[in-house]
Amino acid sequence: MISFTGPHKAVAFDRVEKSHYMPAFRSAIESSRQKIAKIVSDPSTPSFENTIEALEYSLLSLKRLELVFFNINAAETSKEIQQIAQEISPVLSEFYNDITLNRELFHKVKNIYDQRDQLSLSVEQQKLLEETYKSFVRNGANLNDEAKNEFRRITRELASLSLKFEENLLDETNAYTLHLTNNEDLSGLPAFVVEAASMEAKSRQLKGWVFTLKAPSYMAFMKYADNRKLREQLYRAYSSRCFHNNEKDNQEIIRRIAALRLEMARLLGYDTYAAYILEKRMAETPENVNVFLHEMLEKALPVARREYDELKEYIVRKGADLRLQRWDWPYYAEKLRKEMFDISDEMTKPYFRLDNVEKGIFDLIGMLYGLTIKAVDNIPVYHPGVRTFEVVDSNDPKERLLALLYLDYFPREGKQGGAWMTNYLEQHKDNEKDNRPHVSLVFNFTKPTNSEPSLLTYDELRTFLHEFGHALHSIMSECSYWSLSGTNVYRDFVELPSQIMENWGEEKEWLDRVAIHYKTGEKIPAEMLEKLIRSRNFNNGYAFVRQLSFGFNDMAWHSLTQPYEGPVAEFELKAMAATELFPPVEGCCFSTGFHHIFGGGYAAGYYGYKWAEVLDADAFSLFKQNGIFDRKTAQSFRENILSRGGTEHPMVLYKRFRGREPSIDALLERSRLK
Repeated sequence: MISFTGPHKAVAFDRVEKSHYMPAFRSAIESSRQKIAKIVSDPSTPSFENTIEALEYSLLSLKRLELVFFNINAAETSKEIQQIAQEISPVLSEFYNDITLNRELFHKVKNIYDQRDQLSLSVEQQKLLEETYKSFVRNGANLNDEAKNEFRRITRELASLSLKFEENLLDETNAYTLHLTNNEDLSGLPAFVVEAASMEAKSRQLKGWVFTLKAPSYMAFMKYADNRKLREQLYRAYSSRCFHNNEKDNQEIIRRIAALRLEMARLLGYDTYAAYILEKRMAETPENVNVFLHEMLEKALPVARREYDELKEYIVRKGADLRLQRWDWPYYAEKLRKEMFDISDEMTKPYFRLDNVEKGIFDLIGMLYGLTIKAVDNIPVYHPGVRTFEVVDSNDPKERLLALLYLDYFPREGKQGGAWMTNYLEQHKDNEKDNRPHVSLVFNFTKPTNSEPSLLTYDELRTFLHEFGHALHSIMSECSYWSLSGTNVYRDFVELPSQIMENWGEEKEWLDRVAIHYKTGEKIPAEMLEKLIRSRNFNNGYAFVRQLSFGFNDMAWHSLTQPYEGPVAEFELKAMAATELFPPVEGCCFSTGFHHIFGGGYAAGYYGYKWAEVLDADAFSLFKQNGIFDRKTAQSFRENILSRGGTEHPMVLYKRFRGREPSIDALLERSRLK
């Protein structure tokens, strides 16, 4: 069994072995089955307490086990863990289908839902009832027996396919290395990049330097390497992951996932999968999303084209005879940025030591919300590189514990790429006892070298802020029910707490506290800081359009009305055509590595990143108006957004904080698109 005997009932990772997971899943599933059977067989009149609440509580142990296992599968996986994931996923899918397709149980849920106006329920209880009922309906409860069997088949296969997509992507990412032994090939690379590549080579018992497709290595090489052919080689390797017609190819998996999602949507009475998903989003309909994406594109594309032309002119001025390609953009854009603003990552990284950035973020949380984050060494961890903390509320005379926090900073083979926040325990109340969340932040930051500590790029600093915003959404949750707490909100609302945090990364008042040279201890010079802030919007139009292109691609896959059987690369080329500035690259495909929508939970929801930017820019304008460290404004954000989870509709919560609906003006102004 999986032990939760660490302090604060943390996962006892020091006692967990891979062989424990399957027996633990079987036991938890059986326990939940028995509890649900009691709900169904209860002869009492169905009530909120004996049905809706009882159902919520019946799943808690299983849901916690799922969090533990699938988080490990993302952050510290292995072939054995991946095999267990493939084995248990269809079992879990079948189990949850057994709940929502149970005719007697749904009859009880519907009976309560139909009487909801006569019940004396709190706002949160009303929301739990509504979400429970809709979950049954949206997962096939109203289908006939034949259609229910089809629904089971579809969801079972989808669970397996998404896992396979992620496994293939991780394997392909890990499989590629660029091994260099010639000093000339290192031209243009800063010393910190070269040293990291040398350490990577030594870890593989190789001479020379090794570059990988992990973010810190890949992005640094693309930005600084003078050797254009090697940049192209690395770009093609990254952009063709799972697109090689081999056993790791994701093309058929994508087509099958899209077809199954469409089939499921049709089964439930929707024209497209996007229509099914967006019913439970702030945007509400595919039409609204497409209007939003095109409106944003209309504002951003002229700016992006101007930036593209400016970079071409710069290349000509530098005497380079080439056609601007995708592997040239980061390289020449960085050179132009340095020329225009006299600023570069190489100049700023010494001021962004990870330890200092961590402390600066902790201090910021203290200033805004009165939280104290204390390092502890008695919490078991799943990898030696993970650090643990207690988050306490210093506003409380007793310094109430708000959360456990795990920080996992550096890349390794068993970890997926990117950065994310997750939980090992969701905040919830059980018999009036408040169970505080166990929150984890996982990154792929630049590792320390033999001569330097971990030094962050400015983008990595913003990533840290972003993910910490997600963490705060869980840490400050004050909800009764697991399924409504923390980040269990609409997908196009969940990015508001994360993206609003990034704004402090553009504020001189905060950066001046964080940016301290790791060798000299001196603060970043005011002139350099000013240049860094001014350069933030450099090529913002291009970045804006690139993000929109992902949203268009996502919506195209999930707006299908017939299964697509053609080439995946051709499909995405057409979907993203309105956003493209570059010629297509033969042999490359974005979709086969688009884990957000085919492996993660952002299907028909990637637009939400841009929608959340509208929210965060509008919300942060209130901080700008009242002072970026204003405790009263922060307290309002905490009470009306962060603590409420999904207990009310997001727009209700937002309007309660802001006093009105969001306006796009703040985003356009911040992005200099207005």
